[in-house]
Amino acid sequence: MGVLDGKCGLIVGVANKRSIAWAIAQAAAAEGARLVLTYQNERLAENVTELVPALPEPPLLLACDVSDDAQVDALFGAIGREMEGLDFVVHGAAYAPREALAAPFVETPREAFRVALDVSAYSLIALARGAAPLMTARGGGSILTLTYLGAQRVFQNYNVMGVAKAALESSVRYLASDLGPRNIRVNAISAGPIKTLAASGIAGFSSILQVYRDRAPLRRTVDTGEVADAAMFLLGPAGRGVTGEVLMVDAGFNVMGF
Repeated sequence: MGVLDGKCGLIVGVANKRSIAWAIAQAAAAEGARLVLTYQNERLAENVTELVPALPEPPLLLACDVSDDAQVDALFGAIGREMEGLDFVVHGAAYAPREALAAPFVETPREAFRVALDVSAYSLIALARGAAPLMTARGGGSILTLTYLGAQRVFQNYNVMGVAKAALESSVRYLASDLGPRNIRVNAISAGPIKTLAASGIAGFSSILQVYRDRAPLRRTVDTGEVADAAMFLLGPAGRGVTGEVLMVDAGFNVMGF
């Protein structure tokens, strides 16, 4: 039996096979979970559909643009009809306009700031609100989001996304406080840099990878499988006493001064 045997989980943010969210989906399915995967629009639906044959059990596929409250409500309505509640949610949605990443932070347009905070941070709140009743019906649950060290330190060309991730990490703490009495845990994983679709929008990303290889205590970067293993801890019974935390999975880079 897997650590998530008999559990039902929603995973948001699968873009392609390199997505951290996809690695978590594979790990969760291997541990016995029944999954719901979302896609933002029809253009991205094909990417997700091509991946699902790799899972041991077909997931429920549903459309959801996390910036649209009506779609978020419809998502949880559909889950409520198809499943007897939810045990976990993985939030892997993040976005900032490319021009806001390329320009100096001080030049961030108001609309780009709004979009980055809405998609990358507020969406966690919206998903937690929708999932809470379904988790309460199961006696509690676990919500997990994905962040990066750029929330706490300045990384060149990360800019508004770093501010959005800082808001995301603060949201984790406030949600953990709100939902804890309902036995719902909320945590984040701060992964080291990984070549995902989102990372492709950050100029000089290859240089960041090399810095990690040179300076991290393990002298390497991490891969999506390692992040997924950490996710299984936070989503499963071994992490039942952990909430409001940011778990660093970055080969130890965060502990170094220089």
